[in-house]
Amino acid sequence: MKAVFDERQWRHDPKHFIASGAIRPNPEQPKRIEVLHAGALAAGCQFEAPKDAGIGPIAALHSPEYLAFLKTIYPRWRALPDAGEEVIPNIHPLARSNSYPTSPVGQAGYHQGDTACPIAEGTWEAAYWSAQSAITGADLLLGGEHAAYVLSRPPGHHAYGDLAAGFCFLNNSGIAAERLRKAGLRPAILDVDVHHGNGTQDIFYRRDDVLTLSIHADPTKFYPFFWGHVHERGDGAGLGYNLNIPLSRGIGDEDYLVALDTALNRIDDFGTDVLVVALGLDASIDDPFDWLRVTKEGFSRIGAALAKTGLPVLFVQEGGYLSDSLGENLTRTLSGFQAST
Repeated sequence: MKAVFDERQWRHDPKHFIASGAIRPNPEQPKRIEVLHAGALAAGCQFEAPKDAGIGPIAALHSPEYLAFLKTIYPRWRALPDAGEEVIPNIHPLARSNSYPTSPVGQAGYHQGDTACPIAEGTWEAAYWSAQSAITGADLLLGGEHAAYVLSRPPGHHAYGDLAAGFCFLNNSGIAAERLRKAGLRPAILDVDVHHGNGTQDIFYRRDDVLTLSIHADPTKFYPFFWGHVHERGDGAGLGYNLNIPLSRGIGDEDYLVALDTALNRIDDFGTDVLVVALGLDASIDDPFDWLRVTKEGFSRIGAALAKTGLPVLFVQEGGYLSDSLGENLTRTLSGFQAST
């Protein structure tokens, strides 16, 4: 299987993460690249660098106002008196229809949905090449590859059209799906991250040309809390084109695979001809977020189930945080897919 990664993705190195009022080390560490890269190689992946497709495919989903913010906010922030080393919001608008501030502090509150997406010197460059990696992955499928893996880091599924959140800045899986759609295909995005793909859902929520599905921890007690519930089925033209499958804490392989089968049936009903898998590995029993209990063998079975669809599949890396099994979970998923193809 071909794989895509750009070395500039190392340049995002977030330091802080506020959880339950405590300042903690950010779990979205650059070392994830090293572990995931090794896991992909162990599955037989052959890596290549992405091509630069320019800003256009990114701007197809993200507003120019937001992209201007991401590109310029760090030096503007650092020019403030006594500014912190990272751009972290301390105020948010009551409604985002309110006026747009000129202050870097106000713009940070407008364009960053939480404190888990700090922006530092290398963040824009890393996010840009993470998205370009996803675009190149889509192009590999358009060029005839049956499957490809994209080591997108920072991840993307919490990023809205004009809002960063949850470690995410550009919606890599969504950008790839839109690339495939514009080429005449009918894509579905299946998000298997333990956290609901709220940014992806919002981007496509009023559309009927991309099916979005997410299998995730029940958000009544888990991030992102306000999105990811069963009743969220889409709106307007998109009504019925979004499926959320929230799972109770402690669910393991067997129940997870039942949920996956439900999602795959909906993918078939959409007439999907290409599948983008937003590949979070944090449903693992070993993941530090500690919500679901998917085992290594479970990830093999997930990969095999995806292969049985017969669809071309683009795996785009989302979450999955440092643990003893992170790299092997990726190996198992990709190997399980290839063994059943």
